Amino acid sequence: MGEQARARKVLVLNGPNLGRLGSREPDVYGATSYAGLVEECARLGEELGFAVDVRETNDEGELIRWLHEAADGSLPVVINPGAFTHYSYGMRDAAAQRTAPLIEVHISNPYAREEFRHTSVIAAVASGTVAGFGIGSYRLALRALAEELGG
Repeated sequence: MGEQARARKVLVLNGPNLGRLGSREPDVYGATSYAGLVEECARLGEELGFAVDVRETNDEGELIRWLHEAADGSLPVVINPGAFTHYSYGMRDAAAQRTAPLIEVHISNPYAREEFRHTSVIAAVASGTVAGFGIGSYRLALRALAEELGG
């Protein structure tokens, strides 16, 4: 076969304020910029056989629409819901409709931070959660997806 196997599409979805990586509280979120995160996810995704589509929004409705897109297309998802993690039941309900693995990620460890961050409405409907490893949380989540998908 002259054609390479088509890479499996994976959505990496990011909620509010994640576009400010590198300048937003670097002591908590690290010095890697959002562009650096996108590059890292694309590089590792290619290595794992994924076509990674990294997106970021400050709009809850847009994030919900992306989760619907993933459910309708049976697309695996890595999601960092940002602050929506703690209270967006609409996003939780959209994530519950998943038809492929969905992994929740957090750059920091929410349990080592303010008490309001200790609750995730997404965790109960996710395949798993990776938190506290900086940008490495995304790498771990992509590797977990590859394993989950048998790749």
